[in-house]
Amino acid sequence: MTGIERIRTDIAHNARVWNYWLGGKDNYPVDREVGDQVTGFYPSIGEVARADRAFLGRVVTHLAQESGVRQFLDVGTGLPTADNTHEVAQRITPESRIVYVDNDPIVLTHARALLTSAPEGVTEYVDADARDPERILQAAGRTLDLSRPVAVMMLGILNFVLDTDEARKVVRTLMDAVPSGSYLVLTHPTLEPELGGEGNVAAMAFWNENATPPIIARTRAEFASFFEGLDLLEPGIVSCASWRFAPASEVAQFGAVGRKP
Repeated sequence: MTGIERIRTDIAHNARVWNYWLGGKDNYPVDREVGDQVTGFYPSIGEVARADRAFLGRVVTHLAQESGVRQFLDVGTGLPTADNTHEVAQRITPESRIVYVDNDPIVLTHARALLTSAPEGVTEYVDADARDPERILQAAGRTLDLSRPVAVMMLGILNFVLDTDEARKVVRTLMDAVPSGSYLVLTHPTLEPELGGEGNVAAMAFWNENATPPIIARTRAEFASFFEGLDLLEPGIVSCASWRFAPASEVAQFGAVGRKP
């Protein structure tokens, strides 16, 4: 079965709905319908999507410009929009090497858009599930030098790994395979009220009944557990909108960056 044959247009899918919230065109009527209904439950969801994308830009800029990172492993890529990881990194350091990972068939059909690399660098796409870190590492190792620092990026992806122990194992496996000086970059939705997460309750319940894949929120403590053994960069665990930025408002999406000592 090809990737195109696996694409279902009768049920909303996260990558396409997220694309809709970001103002993209790679979505179907069912995605727009569910996206609008989720927005009805949680009006700031579009703001969450935009804040998550802006966080990616700030983090990649910092790691490429200030921390000397030249390799990025972006797991849970989603559909290409403006300022993807390779575009931000290679704008600063054209020799940067980026591996994108996703197993969404519609993302696979757009992989060529993700593969446009600066001539000095490399951009590659791996079709793999986030729950299979060994396969990710094996495939990524053909493009990245895993003996040198890598920024492992998992923005809005661990919330689709419903078992927290399994999610921790995924993170540990990936970070165990990269050397000192590597980074872990995460965002994750939360229900915690200080970030306005109450609206996520009804929105996530509706999502899990009407779209795919199912999603889960996590507490600050659960999110922090993914960074065990790593040194958190300032300002630590915050709303992703607030990471090294002063937003007009925060969003119910944690963001943080940890460095492997």
